[in-house]
Amino acid sequence: MKHLGAVNTTQIILALHGEIRRSKDARYDHRLHSVLLVAQGMSCSEVSRLMGDSLRTVQNWVNRFERMGTAGLREGHRPGRTPRLTEAQLAKIESTLRSTPEEHGLADHVWVGKTLSTFVLEEFEVELSIRQCQRMVRKNRSRYLKPRLKNATANPQSRASSIKAHRSRR
Repeated sequence: MKHLGAVNTTQIILALHGEIRRSKDARYDHRLHSVLLVAQGMSCSEVSRLMGDSLRTVQNWVNRFERMGTAGLREGHRPGRTPRLTEAQLAKIESTLRSTPEEHGLADHVWVGKTLSTFVLEEFEVELSIRQCQRMVRKNRSRYLKPRLKNATANPQSRASSIKAHRSRR
C-alpha cells in the first residue's frame, strides 16, 4: 500500500481526527470501525492506539454495542447548558441594538460589551459576561459600535501631515 507523501503526518492525523469529530455521521462510522476491529480480534488497547481514542472510550463502545447493537453507537442527545435568555429576550436585545444606549437610559453613546451587559442586567435581571455581550453586539452588527481609530500609516498623505505636526511640537 502506498504511504502518504506528506512531510508532516502528525498534522494530517490531527486534521483527520478533527474532521471525524465535526460530523455526527463520521463519529458514528468511527465507532463502528472501532467495534469492528475489536470483533475481528484486535484488543481494545490496540484499537485505541490505532484509532486515536482512549482505551476506556473503546471499551465503552464495545459494551454499548453488546447491550444495544448498532443503536448503542449512535449519537445521543447532547442538550448542553440551558440558555439564560429566552427567544423573546434575545429578540428584544436585537431590536435594542438598533438604537443608541442613550435611548434606553444608559450613559454611553455606543454599544459595547459593558453597556449591553448593564442593559441585560437591568432589563432582564440576567447577568451576562462582558465578552458574551461583545459577541452579541458584533453578531447583530450594531451601527452604534465604538469607532475604530484609523492608522496614520494607511494613508501616505495623512502620515506625512502627522509627522509634520509631531515635528512642529518639538
